[in-house]
Amino acid sequence: MTNRLLEALSISHPIIQAPMAGGITTAELVTAVSEAGGLGMIGAGYLNAESTRHEIEEVKAGTDKPFGINLFVPSPYQEEKDVIHRAQLSLQPFQEKLGVSGAKSEFISYEQTLKVFLDQVKIVIEEQVPVCSFTFGIPSPDVIQSLKQAGTYTIGTATTLSEAMAIEAVGMDAVVLQGSEAGGHRGNFMAGVEQSMIGLMALIPQTVDKVQIPVIAAGGIMDRRGVLAAQCLGAQAAQLGTAFLTCKESGANILHKQAILEGQQEDKTTLTRAFSGKAARGIENDFIRDMRNVEQKLPDFPIQNTLTKSIRSAAAQNSDRNMMSLWCGQNPNLAEPITAEELMHKLVDEA
Repeated sequence: MTNRLLEALSISHPIIQAPMAGGITTAELVTAVSEAGGLGMIGAGYLNAESTRHEIEEVKAGTDKPFGINLFVPSPYQEEKDVIHRAQLSLQPFQEKLGVSGAKSEFISYEQTLKVFLDQVKIVIEEQVPVCSFTFGIPSPDVIQSLKQAGTYTIGTATTLSEAMAIEAVGMDAVVLQGSEAGGHRGNFMAGVEQSMIGLMALIPQTVDKVQIPVIAAGGIMDRRGVLAAQCLGAQAAQLGTAFLTCKESGANILHKQAILEGQQEDKTTLTRAFSGKAARGIENDFIRDMRNVEQKLPDFPIQNTLTKSIRSAAAQNSDRNMMSLWCGQNPNLAEPITAEELMHKLVDEA
């Protein structure tokens, strides 16, 4: 069976490194994956325009192989003072424990967020990045058209069949299917979180039967068996996050890596809105448990993400895993502290 996706991306192996934002997907990691024949992806969701260009240039300096970038599609949000105030009160005990200030945070407006996003798109076009994927929604037809005219391959992220069909309908080139097993933020944008929690092995076949564009499988895939299972169901490639997060080139905090690699049998992952205001899967800790009763009343992303920034930073500095966001998929037992090149060999060569 010819693999349209590999041909379109000009890569040797059906492996895509998930674009994990927040500094995890370093230029070194992206470069190593692309050099090994997969597709390395920059996670640019939290970057400004200048930093986005810098990351692209760093990757270009390290490889002449294809690579990609991922952007967060902004959704409208408003500052609701009473909601923010309640959230600030709920965070005070954690701030006091860590000795950080609970001073008023500076929020970026939706209009500013949208401007940064559009500036990032311009940079992707100017820098001729081969692949651009999107999470948290579908960009405007103008954005998609401008990228396609520039020769950039566009990929959407879906958690349901309806979302995948919507991505195909607007003319995007491929779709990442994010199963319920996936670590990090949920990419749902049409259905609610509960409705979007479909296991990957159920999501792939129903989607490939309905869409014509290539499907990329994501969620809980950690080894060659997972890649082959996804391909058997019709996916043309697999996107792996947690497996690459513990690689040596990953920029994840050492405590984050250790939390995944150590005590894997005991630690369980869970969904939470507590850190960012958007549902995400990570290793359960005290912060998640203590915030469980109020998490549905917290401000939406990215406001809650801004409110918890000082807590997450101080926790990392104090080596306190119990107040860090330890994003992780549902299959951490297979994670290894190896290089990205070694992981690529295992994914490609193991029978």
